[in-house]
Amino acid sequence: MTGPVTSVRRVDPARVHALIVGIEAYDAGPDWDLPGPARDAVRFHRLLRDAGVPDAQLRLHLAPLPPYTPGVGHAPADHATLRRVLVRELPPAQGDVLWVWWGGHGVLDRSGHLRLFCADATTADKVGIDLDSALARYSGDAVPGFAEQLWIVDACETFEEALAFRDPLPPDALPAGRRTLAHRQTVLRAAGRGRAAANDPVRATGLFSDVLLALLADRAAALPAPPDPEELFPAVRGRIAALRKEGRTLQYPEIRLQSPERAEILPPAGPGAEERTRSPLARAVDALMEYPLMADPAEWQTVVGALSPHVTGTLRRHTKARTDATGILTGLAARHPGALWELFDAVVSVDDDPELKSELAKALRELEASARRPRGRR
Repeated sequence: MTGPVTSVRRVDPARVHALIVGIEAYDAGPDWDLPGPARDAVRFHRLLRDAGVPDAQLRLHLAPLPPYTPGVGHAPADHATLRRVLVRELPPAQGDVLWVWWGGHGVLDRSGHLRLFCADATTADKVGIDLDSALARYSGDAVPGFAEQLWIVDACETFEEALAFRDPLPPDALPAGRRTLAHRQTVLRAAGRGRAAANDPVRATGLFSDVLLALLADRAAALPAPPDPEELFPAVRGRIAALRKEGRTLQYPEIRLQSPERAEILPPAGPGAEERTRSPLARAVDALMEYPLMADPAEWQTVVGALSPHVTGTLRRHTKARTDATGILTGLAARHPGALWELFDAVVSVDDDPELKSELAKALRELEASARRPRGRR
């Protein structure tokens, strides 16, 4: 179902709050510029305002890129401000429903937590909000209200190690309190584990955000009540699937439901879903490890030795074959994407098995596409 809902569940707008974040400009500089999230956030703000939610309960935090001017009052989106809102300002608020909208850069850290970078993040100090930590806080007694919550996140979930950061991400867990069974959380994430969330810099919007905002506009009569996630998510998934077929994205949105009655991640639909949810890096490593030469250190070294010296000089090596393959593919994708095909040529020159060759080519093509998407919500 992709049209408007026919039955409307009434929610008192005076009992609704929202944290709305859209970050386009970062202290890290122009390489992190991301035209779209601030504009998407303002569109979402307008939907809730038009649904009757008081302005004072719509906390809008933006870092827009010029020349865009939001045309609505907003607060900054730096780390200290957003952390203060999440830890001190929102928890004591009186309300039944909480909407959280976040658009900007993100990364999946080594512990599997989604880190959402704040506007004052730099390459040397990647400050951000730990989404999983925030969800834990808002599902416990630290937040006595907001029994119903909908969290919407349009950000990449690229693996931290795939980005070859020079410095590890700083720890920054929010205080969580004691767990309870008083909250119902729905979390809608744009990218899927290990994947990038595509952004359209020409139209200045995130593909996922644009799809979701259109679907919410169709359901404007039901706002500010959160939509039925099991009605909304198939519509989101269907539209993103159409964009994948057009070659505009590789993402697979994910929805997580947690309530006193259930806790689950709704799986992707259709055959081969588990295969599709693998990250490009994992698929490439698996394809490489299928080759018998990976069990022979001398043969594998012959393959690596065929790469250009200026490339091999930057790669970290390991004695274990899978770890070594992961490090090499990560280094090539991050710093020398074109050299992925040098590696391909070297591998197939040693073993030209057609099935293995075909899968390796597909996997490297996906990994290369992921690495070369500079305007994704990384």
